Amino acid sequence: MRRSVAAAGSATFFALAPGVVAGVIPWWLTGWHAGRVDAAWAWIPLRAAGGALVLAGVVVLVPAFVRFVTEGAGTPAPIAPTDELVVGGLYRYVRNPMYLAVVAVIVGQALLLARPGLLLYAVVVGAAMAAFVHGYEEPTLRSRYGAQYDAYRDAVPRWFPRLRPRPPRDAGRP
Repeated sequence: MRRSVAAAGSATFFALAPGVVAGVIPWWLTGWHAGRVDAAWAWIPLRAAGGALVLAGVVVLVPAFVRFVTEGAGTPAPIAPTDELVVGGLYRYVRNPMYLAVVAVIVGQALLLARPGLLLYAVVVGAAMAAFVHGYEEPTLRSRYGAQYDAYRDAVPRWFPRLRPRPPRDAGRP
């Protein structure tokens, strides 16, 4: 896939997937305002932590999308997959940084906006993502990339990041 097409597809998918899941739906659920909040939820350190989680999620999410274009020559969208398995950058620490980033953004919004209902939404989103990864994404990646994906899967954890990155020399390449 040409990089310009991959970039356009990734930008579109960014708006449609994380943009809706971590943007539109939380806005719909909260109206983007804290409203009347419980005093415990209004505690400034919780709100600061929420802002930090939102920022961290965005800082992880954007480069992960870019990596699909630059390293994988494709998009994260299942209808326009990468030509190459993406195993660099944050993918050396954890196999699903995008999903973790989206959940971090939602949890961050719950804390920042003092809306505990968003925590329940984050749990539902996380469970849906885990089911998607287990039921569709991993079997599809194994089918598409074979032994390369198996080696990557065996070396990099699905949800809990490694403390040290996987060395690039064995980053899923057989």
